[in-house]
Amino acid sequence: MTQKSGRPISAAARRKSSARLAAVQALYQIDLAGATPDQVLNDFLQHGIAANALRSETNEYDQEREIETPLVTPDGELLAGIVRGTLARRDAVDEMIAGALSKDWSMERLEAVLRAILRAGAFELSTRTDIPPKVTISEFVDVAHAFYTGTEPKLVNAVLDRIARVVRAEDLKGREE
Repeated sequence: MTQKSGRPISAAARRKSSARLAAVQALYQIDLAGATPDQVLNDFLQHGIAANALRSETNEYDQEREIETPLVTPDGELLAGIVRGTLARRDAVDEMIAGALSKDWSMERLEAVLRAILRAGAFELSTRTDIPPKVTISEFVDVAHAFYTGTEPKLVNAVLDRIARVVRAEDLKGREE
């Protein structure tokens, strides 16, 4: 696997990407099913829940079938950190997101997966100063692309960029896009 630049993506980077995707799925499950973080993290880390992805493939007869593809094992520390941290700081994270949404949108109006993506991304931006803001934003835009084919990834990009300009302004100074 290679980056857009053509350089190979390290195994550690793939595990971190997998952790972000799993964190969004875990936050979604906790939000909708009312499961506890311990239950969900145990399912993901010990039992490999969400360890496979489904993708569609069309054969030469235009017949579509779903193929299960194994995912990279997530970085357990990053996964647990995002899930537990997002939940612990949920009010502050939601306030950041609400402040970055356009006037036409509210947290309640966001679809549950989109809300989970934004929460995880906002949490990482506000707490993980060891990760460049552009990396965090790009990773969560990629997560949005895993779930959506419409304008949602652009919304994720815009909201997380607005949040980064507030919580990571120093890191972005001199890098106006």
